[in-house]
Amino acid sequence: MALRQYKPTSAGRRFGTVSDYSDLTTNEPQKSLTHSLKSSGGRNNSGKVTARHRGAGNKRLYRQIDFKRDKDGVPGRVTTIEYDPNRSARIALVVYKDGDKRYILAPLGLTVGTEIVAAEAADIKVGNSMKLRNIPVGTSIHAIELQPGRGAQMVRSAGTSAQLMAKEGKYAQVRLPSGETRMVLLECRATIGTVGNNDHENISLGKAGRKRYLGQRPHVRGVVMNPRDHPHGGGEGKAPVGRAGPVSKWGKPALGAKTRRNKSTDKYIVKKRGTR
Repeated sequence: MALRQYKPTSAGRRFGTVSDYSDLTTNEPQKSLTHSLKSSGGRNNSGKVTARHRGAGNKRLYRQIDFKRDKDGVPGRVTTIEYDPNRSARIALVVYKDGDKRYILAPLGLTVGTEIVAAEAADIKVGNSMKLRNIPVGTSIHAIELQPGRGAQMVRSAGTSAQLMAKEGKYAQVRLPSGETRMVLLECRATIGTVGNNDHENISLGKAGRKRYLGQRPHVRGVVMNPRDHPHGGGEGKAPVGRAGPVSKWGKPALGAKTRRNKSTDKYIVKKRGTR
């Protein structure tokens, strides 16, 4: 995959880049694996905004992704590599020997015609899925489960991969893209390889309108609000934050202050992200 730069026909086009989509093989999704999405605009069932800066955006069809990879021992063949508007990664349509069709995240190196399988004793090959206990230490993996059978929850974004560092007892140690090393049960599944579309992080939107297409509304700085609307608000002219440190709209510390407190999962973190 590569990026295409627009000609500077306007100020908004000057710095905008877009994927060239050369890795895609079709423009039409598998109809049986899609359903419509309802836009909430960030509002709950009573109409109150509970998630700010959301609304409008282009309509999208949701593609049902097989994060569980539970068709054990049934080989499948990749028939298409497709665009998914709901995620940064590309997706691959896999047709299994029994006729079943499912979408999976498309890793780097997966091409049309490749045969993949989810099995206990599968080959260590890009796109194959198996339990962590069957994957050699040092292998790059993605789409990792946190609880056996629940489906992949970690390492699903474009260009990301984790590394299996060690196995001890009933746990494996996995180094995540954030730098965190975490214990995961050996019974959890993962897929071999790195998630594709690794140039996604280099895309430059170029203009505010492209943010709006994504359903993201403008983000207003706290320092330009009134005091009743934000702790940073108020003052005559430009005013500093005026307190010990920058905070969110609700007074929680921002800019690097650690706010994570989760005793139920802290015990699984071997090494925190950002630490040496």
